[in-house]
Amino acid sequence: MNTLAENPQELIINKPSVMRWWICALLFFATTINYIDRQVLAILAPQLQTEIGWSEVEYGYIVTAFQFSYAIGLLLAGKLIDYLGTKKGYIISIFIWSLAAVGHAFAGSAAGFGVARLALGMGESGNFPAAIKVISEWFPRKERALATGIFNSGSNIGAIVAPLVVPFIAIHYGWRWAFIITGMLGFVWLLFWIKAFKAPEEHPDVNHEELALINSDQVAEDAPSATMLEILKTRKAWALAAGKFLTDPIWWFFLYWLPKFLNQTYHINIDKMGLPLITAYLIADAGSIGGGWISSKFLKMGWSVNAARKTTLLICALMVMPIYFVSGIGTLWPAVLLIGLGMAAHTGWSANMYTLATDFFPRKDTGKIVGFIGMAGAVGGMLMATATGHLLEATGSYKSIFIVAASMYSLALVIIHLLVPNIDSVKS
Repeated sequence: MNTLAENPQELIINKPSVMRWWICALLFFATTINYIDRQVLAILAPQLQTEIGWSEVEYGYIVTAFQFSYAIGLLLAGKLIDYLGTKKGYIISIFIWSLAAVGHAFAGSAAGFGVARLALGMGESGNFPAAIKVISEWFPRKERALATGIFNSGSNIGAIVAPLVVPFIAIHYGWRWAFIITGMLGFVWLLFWIKAFKAPEEHPDVNHEELALINSDQVAEDAPSATMLEILKTRKAWALAAGKFLTDPIWWFFLYWLPKFLNQTYHINIDKMGLPLITAYLIADAGSIGGGWISSKFLKMGWSVNAARKTTLLICALMVMPIYFVSGIGTLWPAVLLIGLGMAAHTGWSANMYTLATDFFPRKDTGKIVGFIGMAGAVGGMLMATATGHLLEATGSYKSIFIVAASMYSLALVIIHLLVPNIDSVKS
């Protein structure tokens, strides 16, 4: 009788291909570019505030403009991507946001930047609904949290790359070129996406074994796609929306106010901003991959989906609490490390929130539900951006903001658990 050792070719044939991870890499780079484009304004904000002369309140409104269009766009993008499919949906999304990113270079007032942010938010709203739908199409449930954590870590890499390249471009060529050069990256990514992406069953580089793995724990989807109204009638949709509404604003605060916080509190100018921001986002990057890995690890250990996801969310909620002390720290690096820890907690939390969407809903409805919960997070961010601008204009203090940041994740987890006590048996 022949053995596998006597038939090494059979062993090779039976090994699944890894095309799904190459697709995940494309999602990672798209998310990286997404965050580079939205981070450029935050890095240049201290310089632009001096040059153009906007107030804290006006800056808050500029950030709110992005959040507003991002919220509306998410709701529309989810439906559009479910209808058009992920390939066409991504092409439309990244074309619009790259064009808008370049458009910032032609703004000369607070109002002009507000218009550019409106367009950017509308385009960027397609990234996460499309990416999460791709994950649900290309990965079995046991690998989704890790895959989501990997592509979601692109948000931190983007926030790391931006402070490396944006100050250099702005100092040597002017701030307008910083928007133009970074905005062109999306058009480069489109070339790779158009050439490489196909559905798993149609992809020439996916073998039978990988396709079987992808479909190994998929639920049969004979039922028609749910309407948005049907989705909104479920407790699981509102559990996800509450979790995003309460916690996404904390991430938006870090993204748009961290450079200003460092500048105001520790007198860090644009040419010295890179290292503290890179450090914080590197820590956050570890949180995204780690949060996805530990959830997937719990499942492989035989834990239920309920225990694996909620335990990971609890770990993240506990990790963010020390950020309460940041406003009282007088030296730079201890504050940066605590902020980095809080950001890592958020990215781990976010990876698992998106994975829950694929646990709760079938693939054909992924775009709609991710768009809806993303909209909830963007609305929360919009409210916090406006409130932060007014609060800083009135008090000049970040203390109350860090108190809110430390407590929101625990509150969100309690609400999620009350609405969905057992993920494994949830029906509505």
